[in-house]
Amino acid sequence: MKLKIFLFLFIIGLAVVFVSAEQYSDELFLTYKVDIKKQNLRLFWKDERGKRFGSIENFKLWAAKKNLKVDFVMNAGMYKEDRSPQGLYIEKQKVVFPLDTSNAEGNFYLKPNGVFFITAKKTAEICVTEKFKNNNEIEFATQSGPMLVIDGQIHSAFKEGSKNLNIRNGVGILPNGNVVFVLSKKEVNFYDFANYFKSLGCKQALYLDGFVFVSRAYLPSQNWIQTDGDFGALFAITKK
Repeated sequence: MKLKIFLFLFIIGLAVVFVSAEQYSDELFLTYKVDIKKQNLRLFWKDERGKRFGSIENFKLWAAKKNLKVDFVMNAGMYKEDRSPQGLYIEKQKVVFPLDTSNAEGNFYLKPNGVFFITAKKTAEICVTEKFKNNNEIEFATQSGPMLVIDGQIHSAFKEGSKNLNIRNGVGILPNGNVVFVLSKKEVNFYDFANYFKSLGCKQALYLDGFVFVSRAYLPSQNWIQTDGDFGALFAITKK
């Protein structure tokens, strides 16, 4: 009897957590899960003529000329004043900008920071900057910071109840190896943002950026249409 009661309470508990997580997601977060082996996820910074895309609208116009359907776009990390990517940036196996291991002020340098990368074998990974190694099999990579979740734990610098609120976006790796992108619909602190990735089962998650005019996404399948912006690199999923 005790075992039956325990199992019943356990199942009810899981249901409550699941419902709460779903409500939490719908109200506060735009969440998009990507099957990295089936969907064409990659990074973009400039077109073939060397012109920076900048906005999501510019990218969509370029894709239309290539007869590509755009399923998803999101800003892909921090950038310098000239809109060049801050830190490591790899595109089509070419290291466009090197890894930044220096110390300075700002979110990017809130250690540990990290690197998101896609391999030639169509796997996606996130690691802290100190553990990153380019084995020449990395197709795309972007460095950003801080890490949100490290080996299943929320970054130690984040404080529950913090008043440091902002619109934020980030990327995580799900238990099945798929990628999850998250954009907060409302202002949120770092702790709650990281905790949402943790609730999804992410052992590793990386902050991309945060500000109402910087953290933007285009996801027509969820009726989320933001096409403005003036970014550095972009994540995008396209298909013919």
